[in-house]
Amino acid sequence: MTTESTSRETNLAFPILAAVDGSASSYQAVAWAAVEAALHHRSLHIVTSMAIQTGFGPEMSLGEADLEWLRADGERILTEAARVARTAVPGAEPAITTEVTFELIIPMLIERSARAWMLVVGSRGMGAFQRGLLGSVSTAATHHARCPVAVVHGIAAIDAVSARQPVLVGVDGTDNSVAAVELAFEEASRRKVDVVALHAWSDTSGPDAPVRGWDGARESAEAVLAESLAGWADRYPDVAVRRVVTAGRPGRSLLDESANAQLVVVGSHGRGGFASMLLGSTSNTLLHSVEVPLIVVRTR
Repeated sequence: MTTESTSRETNLAFPILAAVDGSASSYQAVAWAAVEAALHHRSLHIVTSMAIQTGFGPEMSLGEADLEWLRADGERILTEAARVARTAVPGAEPAITTEVTFELIIPMLIERSARAWMLVVGSRGMGAFQRGLLGSVSTAATHHARCPVAVVHGIAAIDAVSARQPVLVGVDGTDNSVAAVELAFEEASRRKVDVVALHAWSDTSGPDAPVRGWDGARESAEAVLAESLAGWADRYPDVAVRRVVTAGRPGRSLLDESANAQLVVVGSHGRGGFASMLLGSTSNTLLHSVEVPLIVVRTR
């Protein structure tokens, strides 16, 4: 078997997994996932769950007719999702497969994430009493998935203007951000755009307040950022890098800078994290506020 054949089989074995529930947010996520799949030569697997979870007592027992109706509705959602995916990358469509499942969406996605290259979800779903619960899905996925998780908010940022914007990555100087930096450079290289690497000196999670000692700390902060980026320019000579060092909180600094980016990449936990299963305050802040797609890099 040739190296090319092995690589192709690996790309199919570890697809990009996208969850949809019929909401506008989930279709935006599918559009972004399709572009991502085309850029990385990955297959795209789109899944929708028709499981009904009320959150009040025992689950409802459905008859065969109800199950068939739900399955048909799921197929309708997937047909539209596949159409959105193909439209997002005309002429460069990845291999697309679809699936209706009656498994509960959150545990299913977390389990499937071990065999996915990336999990892509929307930030808002159909509502608390409908099947999607996509807001809950995005929160659970970024906390517990076993692969990088992309959360697509109000816009997929795949239009011609957004596509020329840089990839923004948060760098905190710890091992946690190494994988985030690597993925940011890879994304920027494939998108043919720059990387903006941001390091925030302040690690406080309290209210905004004047930062004392910033003038003396700037040089140290710049050194941390330079060390974290060492070697990546050699690996990706096609990617220009702009370094940003701020005195503010990481979450706020990244949110402000994201206004001029097409994608934000962060680690799942940083200096304030206690364990890999906990989402750091920075990534958690961005999860609920950033408008452009966000990738939270969780290591396998």
